[in-house]
Amino acid sequence: MTATVAKPLTAPRTLILNAAIVLALTALLAVSARVQVPFWPVPMTLQTLAVLGIAGFAGARIAGATMLAYLAEGAAGLPVFAGGGGVAYLMGPTAGYLAGMTIAAVLVGELVRRANGRTLATGAAMLLGIAVVYGAGAGWLAQFVGAAKAFDVGVMPFVAGDAVKALLAAALVLAAKPSRQA
Repeated sequence: MTATVAKPLTAPRTLILNAAIVLALTALLAVSARVQVPFWPVPMTLQTLAVLGIAGFAGARIAGATMLAYLAEGAAGLPVFAGGGGVAYLMGPTAGYLAGMTIAAVLVGELVRRANGRTLATGAAMLLGIAVVYGAGAGWLAQFVGAAKAFDVGVMPFVAGDAVKALLAAALVLAAKPSRQA
């Protein structure tokens, strides 16, 4: 009779580690939401940089889980959003941007993984993530202020800053994950 050695239980440990990572990343998102330049009706924050960085470093699954946990924290009333928290906040003018960030986090995480360290592909993934945030955000904001004004106040003032944040996120990810291909 041969003795069998029990395999260590790694699944619970991995789940606990991933949960801790997600919670730490939601704290990063909350801090990034508080670093802001006041605009109306949408403030300029460092959230897009944080979302893109999280997606690039942590990948689609952790980034998506982080965004969902962040939204749940805000819905529960924790003051994690740029203007506070609560369910009503998730129905206000900035809700579309939060939804867009969630979609962008998953999309960018997957695209950066597929980019495999290629500079242009990583940069393009980050810029596409910004476009997703704008699409969802301005689309939702249009319900409050109309389509033309949503574009004027919810996209145009942010384009230059978000392009810089997207390229900075790409540079940080690429610096940490060196290129395997030219």
